[in-house]
Amino acid sequence: MLKQFGQEVWTADGPDAVVAGFHYPTRMAVIRLSDGQLFIWSPIRLTDALRAEVDALGQVQHIIAPNSLHHLSLPEWKSAYPGAKLHAPPGLRKKRTDIAFDADLGHGPSPDWAKDIDQVLMQGNLITTEVVFFHIESGTVIFTDLIQQLPASLFTGWRKVVAKLDLMVGPEPSVPRKFRMAFTNRRAARDALERIFAWPAEKVLMAHGTPVERDARAFLRHAFGWLAA
Repeated sequence: MLKQFGQEVWTADGPDAVVAGFHYPTRMAVIRLSDGQLFIWSPIRLTDALRAEVDALGQVQHIIAPNSLHHLSLPEWKSAYPGAKLHAPPGLRKKRTDIAFDADLGHGPSPDWAKDIDQVLMQGNLITTEVVFFHIESGTVIFTDLIQQLPASLFTGWRKVVAKLDLMVGPEPSVPRKFRMAFTNRRAARDALERIFAWPAEKVLMAHGTPVERDARAFLRHAFGWLAA
């Protein structure tokens, strides 16, 4: 189930999440930090097989919800790994008052992973504030929902039309139109973009879409050209 994506980075694909009849394939990432502990990004449903593979890599220490939309599997992961720290993005504590978070994700990395991972908040969006990560050793930028590319075969009827208009099913991963329109504070978003563009990116990973494994910096500038201009 786990697939190595880069040096000390693995991914696993999970079952579709269904929102208003729209199917979204899910993906999580596991990063092994330099101290040997595991950083779990956007966890998917935890199965016995997935848990065994994760445990074979190291000890789960950090469980990350990268935005306020990705939270469904957090309770089961926290239950399975009670000693791990559960990290909340902006807005999720208020949305999930039933979950006891241990820390909040900010505009810069936690000291627990600063040697290995950088991060920035993509602020100014009405839908969600997404935390974008950069794994230094593998050169991987990790987005959640701000960049997507869904299989056109997932949609039929009016949903197929909506998915196309929303730029969810284009020939390459892109920023969906609903997220573009939701950036009401573009100055804040551009400030975050400047930090992202400065990372020596080699790859781009996302929760819903085909990963980009070459020319990552050029891809990012193209994907956010509408915002950076």
